[in-house]
Amino acid sequence: MSLRVGVVGAGGFGRALALASARNGQDVVLWSREKRELSDGIRPSTDITSMRDRELIFVAVPARHAVPMAEQLGEVVDGRHLMVHISRGLIGGELQTLTKVIRERTVCRRIGALAGPLVADALAEGRPSGAILGTGFSELTEMVRDAIGGSDLRIYDTKDVIGVELASATVGFLTVILGYAQELGAEPGTLAVVATRGMVEISRVGRTLGAEESTFMGLAGLGDLIAAVAGDERPELRLGRALARGNNLQTAIGEVGAYVEGFEVAKHLLEHARRHDLETPISSTFVAVSEGRMTPNDAIQALMERRVGTE
Repeated sequence: MSLRVGVVGAGGFGRALALASARNGQDVVLWSREKRELSDGIRPSTDITSMRDRELIFVAVPARHAVPMAEQLGEVVDGRHLMVHISRGLIGGELQTLTKVIRERTVCRRIGALAGPLVADALAEGRPSGAILGTGFSELTEMVRDAIGGSDLRIYDTKDVIGVELASATVGFLTVILGYAQELGAEPGTLAVVATRGMVEISRVGRTLGAEESTFMGLAGLGDLIAAVAGDERPELRLGRALARGNNLQTAIGEVGAYVEGFEVAKHLLEHARRHDLETPISSTFVAVSEGRMTPNDAIQALMERRVGTE
């Protein structure tokens, strides 16, 4: 029997999740605020109550919409539902993750976060890729594998949910930085320093919230970042390049054609780090550049000239 899958959000990733599920023979409903023309095998809906009879629900909305979306879902779901979000965002300086938001605003407890080197185009087209699911529920892992997994998509799992969410969010803004640096002609060594030190930086933040350091060096963190640098052409990479060509932020976002959460994430991480007296030079520099307080060239030079310590 097919699995009843619901997808909330019809952006690039929402549509890709729906396509992957339909390709696996699942019964798929895709909810969005506006009517959409969809591929065969996917039923569109603008009524959130259409999620009530779904078994597995993917939440594919930006973090800034997560609270009202979770509140809407809270009116229609119950303890039988399993829910997975796929977002590179965080909420507020307290670093609320989307699993926390869902848990607080719905009665669902079997929740997970899907992350890793997974991009919407590859998922939609069925190209070989991999992902990591952060969850404490083995039945959720199996259901997600049934829904979208297979020989072309390897889905690993870990119980370190918050580590997965923090690592994924960090990769989002680090990829913007790396795309910018690539467009400016930065050497591979420079990219490697920024990438690895960025993951070390966020692992310090993660430890204050109970995350495991190894998660940041796995698929959710460094693995995802390797895919970005290798050129998987995700929106964050294209945004960084567009900014490096001299476009302002709004023009660059329009050119990319996708919402990127990296700027909000960096600010939230910086607020949290300051409260815990943590050193976060890459996050701080990224925020300074995005707010126009530092030029990109000065930022790269400042990072490379920092005092060298022990790895």
